[in-house]
Amino acid sequence: MRNSGLPEPRGPHGGEDPPEPPCGQGGDPLDRAVWRLRSRACWDDAAALLAPHATEGAEAAQRRTAVLIEQCMYTGRGWEPAEDALRTAEALAGDDEERGAAACERGHLAYASTLLGVRDRADEARSALGRAAALLGPQSPTRPLLDFRRGLIAQHLSENPGDATAAFERAHAGATARGQRLLLSFTWRHVAAMAEQDGRLSEARYGFTESLRIREELGYLVGIAPALASLAAVTEDETEATRLRREAGRLVRLLGGVPTWLARRLGVAP
Repeated sequence: MRNSGLPEPRGPHGGEDPPEPPCGQGGDPLDRAVWRLRSRACWDDAAALLAPHATEGAEAAQRRTAVLIEQCMYTGRGWEPAEDALRTAEALAGDDEERGAAACERGHLAYASTLLGVRDRADEARSALGRAAALLGPQSPTRPLLDFRRGLIAQHLSENPGDATAAFERAHAGATARGQRLLLSFTWRHVAAMAEQDGRLSEARYGFTESLRIREELGYLVGIAPALASLAAVTEDETEATRLRREAGRLVRLLGGVPTWLARRLGVAP
């Protein structure tokens, strides 16, 4: 992150591939290629790599759906391709685990549409995540992600900080137990945001620092700038806070103005 150009995704030991692509199959060349593209905000290219596999099975279809929904979240565009991919994943789902995972993605897409002001789909988001909760067993690997997304609903749509904190804490514990480090970076970020809202700034700094550390270790480049900006907001030393915001702006610029919401906040042009 200290280079003048866009860095390659890095592991904690230098120029290795990210140690843990979120799909958990780091030895697969396709997984590594998708992760590299996704982490550099090249979602269309990542989805294109998955497209030939996404017509054959629910898992690949859900992975492609997740990539395209992530693009919606970071850019505010790509809603129709994400919806089409989601319908394919739903059609291919053959058991409760796959149906629950697809419902979890539908809830997330509806949440994103509502949060970004595209269309109010809050009821659909809640209904889909409720359906996912009924389908996914307590030991499902998707359960921590579901808990996290229910926390997002409580935090941003229902404005219920108590329920949000409880859901984030469940997601955090589940991600920790299952070694889901990318999700862990998100739970740290939102637990920290709740602490910031309550005025517990030392806890917020710790959580944002942990989120940033994990994202740097995984090479999740597109998520590093938001982590830097969040940490800057609770950093007491204004010189350090300015440095963090400047670094966030540099990375947003190198990624072509992504995330778009952060680019607007920082006044960064692509």
